[in-house]
Amino acid sequence: MASVIMLACASLGLAGKSLAETSMSQTTSTEVNPADVPEADQTIQAKPADQWTGVWSRSTLLGDMGGLRSSLGQHGITLGLTEDSEYLSNVAGGLKHGGEYHGVTTLTLGLDTQRAGMWEGGSANISVLDIHGDSFSGDHVGSLQTASGSEAEATTRLWEAWYQQKFFDGKADIKIGQQSLDQEFMVSQYGATFMGTMFGWPAVPSYDMTAGGPAYPLSGLGVRLRGKLSDELTVLGGVFAGDPAGTSNSDSQQANKHGTAFNLHGGSLWISELQYGLNQPGDGQLDDGKSKGLPGTYKLGAWYQNARFGDQRYDDTGLSLADPNSSGSAAQHRGNYSIYAVADQMIWRPAEDSSRTLNAFTRLMWAPGDRNQVSFSANAGVTLTAPFDGRDSDVAGLAVGYVKVGNHLRAYDEDTATANGNPLYPVRRDETFVEATYQYQLTPWWQLQGDLQYTLKPGAGTVSSNDSTQTQRIPNAWVVGLKTVITF
Repeated sequence: MASVIMLACASLGLAGKSLAETSMSQTTSTEVNPADVPEADQTIQAKPADQWTGVWSRSTLLGDMGGLRSSLGQHGITLGLTEDSEYLSNVAGGLKHGGEYHGVTTLTLGLDTQRAGMWEGGSANISVLDIHGDSFSGDHVGSLQTASGSEAEATTRLWEAWYQQKFFDGKADIKIGQQSLDQEFMVSQYGATFMGTMFGWPAVPSYDMTAGGPAYPLSGLGVRLRGKLSDELTVLGGVFAGDPAGTSNSDSQQANKHGTAFNLHGGSLWISELQYGLNQPGDGQLDDGKSKGLPGTYKLGAWYQNARFGDQRYDDTGLSLADPNSSGSAAQHRGNYSIYAVADQMIWRPAEDSSRTLNAFTRLMWAPGDRNQVSFSANAGVTLTAPFDGRDSDVAGLAVGYVKVGNHLRAYDEDTATANGNPLYPVRRDETFVEATYQYQLTPWWQLQGDLQYTLKPGAGTVSSNDSTQTQRIPNAWVVGLKTVITF
């Protein structure tokens, strides 16, 4: 409890300090694209605004920042700054009890070329991250599905730097530059409510793509195309640098510590996704005047990476890597791939204009088990917006994540048990993660989130580093957390 109180006080202190220093900027999980800002919002932004009144009701803590935001807005420039701070504590099981603080400051600059007096349909984005504090899951839990999506090595790094151009009356666009795939591909709208990493960037790409793929905190050079085939169908596709870290032989975040290693080696990553939007806002009504129904979004996708990937069981001579006579060099497979499906569906609301909605999501992913640590991952859950009267912006949620280890890695563990003469050596199979969360919107610019997590068989049932006999698994873990997000 003392840690929770300290974090809340630190959030208040940070807000006060930032107000005095008139800091700039925006959010970690959402890109700033000036071309997508509604005209009404642009008009409000362009007004000088009485920025030092109504601090608790405006959308950002610093408002117009003494006229800076409106001045930049007249030239097509938007800026944003957010601070995500969290404290997580392992209270039972896992590797080690105790907690850690971790935070991410995100600075974003956006440009709308038309509002800047140039051409129509163009936009640009630059995002910079300052990651601070200590990572939690590796030392305290030992789980594959880590406790927080913002966990990363402390550093200041360039995240995204891209240019986007619309054409065909906005029905298609192309984006070129340094991009983070978790902003557009494999995204679950309702899954984003949760703190757990794998509800954002899933387990399959996290463990199977080189360096975890071009996703937070990394990104990669690439080209993305998007086209609207009809009112309901949209297709995305792109090709990106296959190794965002610049090397696959060392710590990926250390190898590209500041996000400026614009690596074009390590093969290419190709990805495509078909999206179907059902009863989306703005679709209107049926001819009889009745609503079309509850909105939902359904996605099918696949990715392919053309590098080489080591087998999880066999060496280059056909022996098990656990065999004492093994060469120690894994057999190589040409290429890697995965298929996936995502569904977000509102399943209930008491009235069409009600803020209270019950929503469900699921995401399934598969990859071959011979060359991958994880061959299957799944997420599913429900969220309830406006759970209480007068709390229209709050969200409560319950979700579960599941990870299955590839069959060759399971067999490698069995080979290890045989080679060591230890029939009790734990064999990795699967891991289950459960999360209950509540987002409390204190003000439009300040959100608090309480979180409770349970991990069954951390590390998919791997041997505990605290056990010298190599017979005991990591105990199931309970984690509590508090997160605060301030938009300046």
